[in-house]
Amino acid sequence: MYRRIGAPLLVLTLAATSPLLSMSAAVAGPNAPTNACGETGFDPSASAGGGPAPVGNIDIRYPWPQLVPVPLPDPPQDQTRVPQAPLPADPCADPCPDLTDTAPDEPAPESDGSSFGSEGSSGSSFGSTPGSSGSSVPRFSIRPDPEPIPIPIPGPAQPLPPAPDPQSPPVEPAPVAPAPAAATVDFTSLVAQLTGPGSINRTDKRWQVNGTDLGIMWESKPGEVAIAFGDTFGKDWAPPGANGTDWRSNVVGHSTDRNLADGLTIDSMVQDSRCHAAEVLGSRKIKNWETTTIPTSGFALGDRQYMSYMSVRRWSVVPGMWYTNYGGIAYSDDDGQTWSKDPHARWENIFGLNNFQVASMVPAGEHVYLFGTPNGRMGTVAVARVPKAQVLNKTAYQYWVDGQWTPVGEAWPTPILHDTAAELSVRYDETRDLWQMSYLDTLAGAIVLRQASSPQGSWTEGVPVVRSADYPALYGGFIHPWSTEHDLYFTMSEWDSYNVYLMRATLK
Repeated sequence: MYRRIGAPLLVLTLAATSPLLSMSAAVAGPNAPTNACGETGFDPSASAGGGPAPVGNIDIRYPWPQLVPVPLPDPPQDQTRVPQAPLPADPCADPCPDLTDTAPDEPAPESDGSSFGSEGSSGSSFGSTPGSSGSSVPRFSIRPDPEPIPIPIPGPAQPLPPAPDPQSPPVEPAPVAPAPAAATVDFTSLVAQLTGPGSINRTDKRWQVNGTDLGIMWESKPGEVAIAFGDTFGKDWAPPGANGTDWRSNVVGHSTDRNLADGLTIDSMVQDSRCHAAEVLGSRKIKNWETTTIPTSGFALGDRQYMSYMSVRRWSVVPGMWYTNYGGIAYSDDDGQTWSKDPHARWENIFGLNNFQVASMVPAGEHVYLFGTPNGRMGTVAVARVPKAQVLNKTAYQYWVDGQWTPVGEAWPTPILHDTAAELSVRYDETRDLWQMSYLDTLAGAIVLRQASSPQGSWTEGVPVVRSADYPALYGGFIHPWSTEHDLYFTMSEWDSYNVYLMRATLK
């Protein structure tokens, strides 16, 4: 997705996603991870920003209306797929040096101040030209700032599948349960950098994933975990933030790694060409229409996988906000290689108030539970449920309203907690009959953990598992499904380095 942050006329090069102001570009830093090949990654900690804050690049832009024709309906998804060849036996060997290596005389890419950002790109920080951390001389530029005005036009007709048969679910009682004991966090540590240059997975060399975020995980089949990333950029990406021409709105990988104490190994990624991760959910990439499509959760029922996602209309100039068209569900019947957006399983964002725009979906018992927030980072959490056999039938959903499951509560669901929450990740621990919810608490400046005995609560107070005071540009916080009672593993994104890290919180 594409997003610039700043005033209409004078725009500083701004890039951060934490609720606090980040004042540094991504640098090695004293705590920068190093992989087995001796390649140094990015240090997301507060210690990486030592020394004087760099002076922001100053881009003076003037608005430039731009009419953009938008053929309707949407074109079909590109389902070109190329099987992944076996990775080299030597983990430090590059499988596609002809595609990923930079020639010695080839200059490093330089950011032009534009920001492609996913849901994380909603903060602001002053960033100098990449590599110039600490510089006292800003870079100036004057240029037009296109503001697209989408114009719908007829396009090639696309057949739509028939809508599912309407359902009439009953109203059923759903009282809250007493809250369990709150989690006690002993300590939290950074385990490994999972993506980008210097990562343990060397995703830049293997799949041209140089910059990305999120890292949403679910058990795609026994012994395998799928991991979905947000907006992804290739060889010409450069920190800080999200930028580059090889832009894919989302990519998906798979892992069978059970030993998370030393990181999460990505075995493969869905590819559309040799050593190139595919965009699995297409987007129009037109600001003010559909800027991007971002995964928000995933789960599997039998051989079918489901992925919730949000269609982002545009990013806001207000930190922590963005505007969606709708929240939707896609599905895959071939182990996540190709995905189809269901045109009927959508929650339209009427007046920007719908609670099910940024969703986390979790199967438990006979139902799949849909936890959701409005677009942006300032909404509360609501919950709905649907029988497992009816996931794609929106008329079969029941919404939790005042202690009842009701089919008519989409417009006014009762919040299950009263804090603002962003980037939900919900897990059901069947062995303990315990619900866990992780999210970014913008006001607290932390990723927090709550627990409950039922999906509608009562939920415990949020316990911080990692704070922006330690990782100033953090966001995300997506729980690994193989976490245990004492070890909570989750992915954390960091805006300056625009990559994903595996974190471990030890719980008492």
